[in-house]
Amino acid sequence: MAAPVKSSSVDPVPTFLLRECVDTILPFLTEMVNVSLREGCLPSPYKMAIVADLLKKASLDSHDLKNYRPVSNLSFVSKLVDRVAVKQLTDYLESNRLMPLLQSAYRRHHSTETALLKIAYCQMP
Repeated sequence: MAAPVKSSSVDPVPTFLLRECVDTILPFLTEMVNVSLREGCLPSPYKMAIVADLLKKASLDSHDLKNYRPVSNLSFVSKLVDRVAVKQLTDYLESNRLMPLLQSAYRRHHSTETALLKIAYCQMP
């Protein structure tokens, strides 16, 4: 699993530096991720995010607040824990055949095209 690439201003160390030192810090990151998942809690410093408002489309009126959407810039560790949790949950659901057959969203090798093919196949006489 690839580590997140982008740095966040909430990170004390730039992501590119973490990636360069990965062999040294990997045991500590692994322990932090495992403890977070085991206890169901992420340490408070990693729960912080920088929230920015982005205009949905350049053609929209920038004076109208409904034309903006919030974007959270999360820390490296927060993204890492999230990716590990999603991977573990997805692996569990797929290995135990608990994913709905027609679900294509949030699944590897599934897309709107596979969703349409499934629907078309299910409607065939």
